[in-house]
Amino acid sequence: MASISRNLRRSLAPDRLRRLLLLSQHPREYVTAECHRPVVLHKRGPDILHDPWFNRGTAFSMTERDRLGLRGLLPPNVVSSQQQIDRFMLDLQRLQRYAKDGPSDTYPLAKWRILNRLHDRNETMYYKVLIDNIEEYAPIVYTPTVGLVCQNYSGLFRRPRGMYFSAEDRGEMMSMVYNWPADQVDMIVVTDGSRILGLGDLGVHGIGIAIGKLDLYVAAAGINPQRVLPVMIDVGTNNEKLLKDPLYLGLQEHRLEGDEYVSVIDEFMEAVFTRWPNVIVQFEDFQSKWAFRLLQRYRKTYRMFNDDVQGTAGVAIAGLLGAVRAQGRPMIDFPKQRIVVAGAGSAGIGVVNAASRTMARMLGNNEVAFESARSQFWIVDAHGLITEDREDIDPDARPFARRKSELGHQGLSEGASLVEVVKKVKPDVILGLSAVGGLFSKEVLEALKDSSSSRPAIFAMSNPTKNAECTPGEAFSILGEKVIFASGSPFDDVDLGDGKIGHSNQGNNMYLFPGIGLGTLLSGARVISDGMLQAAAERLASYMKEEEVLEGIIYPPISRFYNSNLIFLFVLYAMPSILICPTCRIRDITKEVAAAVVREAVAEDLAEGYRDMDAYELARLSEVVNLFISQANYVIVLLWPFFHLEVMVMQEETIEYVKTNMWSHVYPTIIYKKD
Repeated sequence: MASISRNLRRSLAPDRLRRLLLLSQHPREYVTAECHRPVVLHKRGPDILHDPWFNRGTAFSMTERDRLGLRGLLPPNVVSSQQQIDRFMLDLQRLQRYAKDGPSDTYPLAKWRILNRLHDRNETMYYKVLIDNIEEYAPIVYTPTVGLVCQNYSGLFRRPRGMYFSAEDRGEMMSMVYNWPADQVDMIVVTDGSRILGLGDLGVHGIGIAIGKLDLYVAAAGINPQRVLPVMIDVGTNNEKLLKDPLYLGLQEHRLEGDEYVSVIDEFMEAVFTRWPNVIVQFEDFQSKWAFRLLQRYRKTYRMFNDDVQGTAGVAIAGLLGAVRAQGRPMIDFPKQRIVVAGAGSAGIGVVNAASRTMARMLGNNEVAFESARSQFWIVDAHGLITEDREDIDPDARPFARRKSELGHQGLSEGASLVEVVKKVKPDVILGLSAVGGLFSKEVLEALKDSSSSRPAIFAMSNPTKNAECTPGEAFSILGEKVIFASGSPFDDVDLGDGKIGHSNQGNNMYLFPGIGLGTLLSGARVISDGMLQAAAERLASYMKEEEVLEGIIYPPISRFYNSNLIFLFVLYAMPSILICPTCRIRDITKEVAAAVVREAVAEDLAEGYRDMDAYELARLSEVVNLFISQANYVIVLLWPFFHLEVMVMQEETIEYVKTNMWSHVYPTIIYKKD
């Protein structure tokens, strides 16, 4: 009893319980939902029809046509938004086979072309198609098809989308940001094109990755599409093919380096945060040597994060915790996992850093715990096993270099091959973030048969598909039905015969980064802390039902429906036998993740509120939920009559707050006002 906090004792007070009862009877009334806010325009007639943000084509009603000066500019028949969708989908099915631009054009790229044309003329309809068909079209607007788009962007370019800042704009960026028409921007995705997926330096073509990422922010998190901004920072390219290509749209000069490079990024960050102080900036596909340095430079000053480093790490941690559960062990056994990591770039080291912190926290969060966690990782790069004996070791990898004292009894040495390491270490998990397709060869997979785990896990996380370290078919054919498989790009499940299925899990960053961005926005957090990222990963890890995890399903399929049970976390923690059948979409996953981020921001005293929800109101939504997580067993035993009331009231309000602020694909009311 002595361990009960003062906050918990205060929560038992009769006046507090009466207040909670009143809250349950009179829940907080929220302002107009994000998708139903009216839009005031200073334009009429053809200007509206030519603006994809506001154009709705034949769906304009007759009263709207009169009010906005559109009568006579459209066919007389008014159709519903669903009729528009049905017509487009029929055209899409018919046209995609004829939209190929020569034999080198793929059907996915043809689909991208058709969707992009819709995006150019009617954004609301575009996002309705994407959201309602997310499983089919997420791989088109993002990985793997976005890789093809970036490789061919100069030829695909038809109209500008986003902003371009270049080395030639130094000294002008502060004024340039005011060229963007939106007075409010909530989310920026920025890239310098230096490491696009696993395709290398694509220069200005990298803008495609920022556009695709923001499409997923809109689809999965409900960020208003009028308040997102894809950005390309063109500091040159070291891709000799692009330097010699007369059709290349970017600067045809070698990349800036050193202080010159940093000064360009500094000027950009100062400019966007001057115009939009509350914007969130996600860095995407910066080469490793800059990814970590820029993250450390800005993360304590600006609302920013790097999805390659932090988002990939969070998704990987959720999968690693799921793999522990799939072995029939509690998640608290995670620090016992022996993990071989192939790849020492920004994503690989980011995962190792985050996973080791998770292990250390489970072990007590002290110096001994961090040392124990460090010893569970073996990192292999292009030169083999990284040890203390390596010359010019990357500073970010140094903490995880194997010690000389450890190598002797393991029978390993500096530069040992991946096959050697897997044979000697007998890991529970092999994790690939190398961008080397087929790296997990037959020899590597055969070596994993001797794993110390009865159910080893393979994470082939590199994108796009051709860079995956192995396929699920290769993994299951060699290791059998017991292996856990996850990849960064989508693969089909594997038929193992006799009615058995080898599940191919997609460890897609789409599960996390939309919720991280949305939760940060709605909390008004000044910065994005490690705790907020960890809360997001842990919420994703706890999302799957126990029986599904034991079948080898460690990530939720993107399109599958989940019933968003509001006390799922508590039920999972305290009464795992009472589980609700999952039934909701990617947006429901995002709502849960975003709510976890909001609560953590409040707990760390980082939240400053959003719109009419100030920091105090956010704290009121979160305080009991956070309290009950930390004291769940005690509360359930002693306060069951009140447990349901407090948790349901607070959780429902947090989720409702997130849901209310998610944009949806409905046409808003448009109001014309003269300048």
